[in-house]
Amino acid sequence: MLRLTPILLAVIYGLVMYRLSVWRTHRTLDARSTELADPKLKRMTDRLAAALELPRIPVYIYEIDPVNGLAAPDGRIFITRGFYRKFQSGEVSDAELTSVIAHELGHVALGHAQKRMIDFSGQNALRTVLMMVLGRYVPVVGPWIASMLANLLAARLSRGDEYEADEYAAALLTKAGIGTAAQKSLFRKLEDLTQARAGMAPAWLMSHPKTDERIAALERLEAQWDRG
Repeated sequence: MLRLTPILLAVIYGLVMYRLSVWRTHRTLDARSTELADPKLKRMTDRLAAALELPRIPVYIYEIDPVNGLAAPDGRIFITRGFYRKFQSGEVSDAELTSVIAHELGHVALGHAQKRMIDFSGQNALRTVLMMVLGRYVPVVGPWIASMLANLLAARLSRGDEYEADEYAAALLTKAGIGTAAQKSLFRKLEDLTQARAGMAPAWLMSHPKTDERIAALERLEAQWDRG
């Protein structure tokens, strides 16, 4: 039992940190966001709502500059101010921004926020075990290797969620009569849109599949629909 104590503590720590993170996220989002009021985008989200048989889909603007979308743990959908500016400047179309909203709706509908709570706790347990084992045999770099391996696992799990949310968005966009062309065209723009500084990879690339792979996955999905 004593040998399992560090693992149990790691799981408990993961749960506590996740809950604290959710609480902080709620507070930050509440303080720095307002509901989006854009007639052109509302017409698009109304089409998504009709496809889902919902009265409407509220979308919120999160007042930060990085280009991103967010599905909050409470189910709210956010678009960052930076992303909305790209739409206002014409760099992103209404259909492309709607594809982001559909993608975030996929995260909500597929329960990824809840699943990540379990993943986060498991990753902490794995990190602790690896640190114990590797730290014993490789004292200097063992903890660093353990952390790196846990982070790679987290990124892989996150990429799996992204593929699932892409598929959900593709189905929803198709049902709403918007189609997947804008979804794929946005994928091709994302790296340039999210590049913060020259020579540095955008943060989203660490946890998201590669652009070509995401587009290929959508095309395989469309081929299945055509055969179906």
